[in-house]
Amino acid sequence: MASIEIRPLADAAALREAWPVAQQLRPHLTEESFVAQALRQLDDGFSATALYDTGVVRAYAGWRMHENLVYGRHMYVDDLVTDAGVRGRGHGKALLDWLKDEARRQGCARLMLDSGTHRKDAHAFYLREGLRIEAFHFGITL
Repeated sequence: MASIEIRPLADAAALREAWPVAQQLRPHLTEESFVAQALRQLDDGFSATALYDTGVVRAYAGWRMHENLVYGRHMYVDDLVTDAGVRGRGHGKALLDWLKDEARRQGCARLMLDSGTHRKDAHAFYLREGLRIEAFHFGITL
């Protein structure tokens, strides 16, 4: 994977480049709503990162740093998705490894994420990569 580059998405143009991949995880959004919300979140501690292969976005991650009493300082990954057309080629692993390294670099002892119960292939990937199911996530629409 000599042509791989991982870089931040810090403006609307970069976020638009990642939209075709991000859309696969967040189909309820439009490109405009994705870009607008991500830009708002960037002002509030959110980071967006993409893995490019030969100049094309192949994987996307949205993440933030958190600190709480239960886990201490940790990276929370909001979004992690690889383009469905190139899954199995190592792009997701490369981006997850980068996220783990970035979390360590920023003083985190843990990386956390939630994954929808319907995403069975993603769960298999996370388990292969050493992540473990540690809790149930509960929510209610208000």
